Amino acid sequence: MTKIAIIEDEIPARKKLRRFIEGLDARIEIVAEIDTVASGIAFLQNNKVDLIFSDIELLDGNAFEIYKQVQLSCPIIFTTAYDQFWMNAFDSNGIAYLLKPFSKDRFQRAWNKFMLFSNSPKDTDQLLGNLTQLIEQKFIPKTYKKRFAIHHHQATYFLETDKISFFEASEGVVFAHDLTGKKHLLKESTLKEIEAQLDPAGFFRLNRSELVNKQQVEKVEPYTKNNLAVKLKGYQKFLVTSQQHTASFRIWIER
Repeated sequence: MTKIAIIEDEIPARKKLRRFIEGLDARIEIVAEIDTVASGIAFLQNNKVDLIFSDIELLDGNAFEIYKQVQLSCPIIFTTAYDQFWMNAFDSNGIAYLLKPFSKDRFQRAWNKFMLFSNSPKDTDQLLGNLTQLIEQKFIPKTYKKRFAIHHHQATYFLETDKISFFEASEGVVFAHDLTGKKHLLKESTLKEIEAQLDPAGFFRLNRSELVNKQQVEKVEPYTKNNLAVKLKGYQKFLVTSQQHTASFRIWIER
């Protein structure tokens, strides 16, 4: 019997995973469904499982906080909407990285990787060799948006991505703030749409309404116990990380 734990804070995503798992041709027991870092630590410190399906951004922080505090011997299949954490994932017992929304075929391939590991000899060198091979197979260089088209009256001008200090969503529209402090109205209607086009190593979603350029971060200060104040070059107002994104921002900003 394969014992599985699901670490996921979104109910629809948990239901989807459960449906895919229960559809597998294998003897499986889902022993826990966890939605916070705190409950993940508490469960894994006292229980052993054979496999974990793990989101990364949870209700109270970043799932990597769990894997820093709990010594695991089982593999993890990560399921996330963000592609910037893939290296951390493979440093934390990860064997597959499923970007949401993922298909049943992608899920099946991840499960097949787990079966490959579970049926392989437990020799450390061989396991590390297999991990390296999986990482090389997984990571495919991606191209990112270099400039944004700005439509103004009858003309269109272009704003280079590296000249943007941060993006701001406000009342259903999105603005790009350039290095001079000027705001440009974009045709994109959501930050999520913009975020998908940017290099995650260079841009980070601080909260629901702001997405910043790492090169423009001048300093970071404590704001509250679970939030950080971020000062951008040439911009007087501090931006504030949401509680949900603070832990992953700390990791991102130091890379």
